[in-house]
Amino acid sequence: MRSWDEDLSSRNLISQIMVKNVLSTEASTHLVDAVRLIAEKGIGCVVITDDGKPVGILTERDIMKEIANDKNAFQKDVGALMRQPLVSAAPDTPVVDALDLMRKKDIRRLPVVNKGKLEGIVTVHRDLLYWALAAMRTSSGTPTVPASDGIGAGDQT
Repeated sequence: MRSWDEDLSSRNLISQIMVKNVLSTEASTHLVDAVRLIAEKGIGCVVITDDGKPVGILTERDIMKEIANDKNAFQKDVGALMRQPLVSAAPDTPVVDALDLMRKKDIRRLPVVNKGKLEGIVTVHRDLLYWALAAMRTSSGTPTVPASDGIGAGDQT
């Protein structure tokens, strides 16, 4: 677990701030099973894979839109509902470039993929917001948040 005591502003690559415990499921998974998994883990998305390779993402918002528009949504596989192609970044992507990509693509979650393998995820709320706050505090000389408020701890949001 990383803490606010660390100088997060010195962490310039997304591999240094990403959450590594990322939930993924195969494209053939039924939506109802993916929803159960998301609810049980208390997370906001699941990365969709095809033979272990990340190919898409399904978020809470995607699920809600599908349910609102299709009464048969729970009969579908996540592969039919996922956002694709997957917008992702390499572990050595600078944090500011990841922020810019997420802004341009209007996404809140950015899977980190290396050589076709899912290695982590960066989220606007947990990872990037905390990184930006730490950077601002460091540059302004204000005290950091107590160590109990960690970033990147636990599962994805």
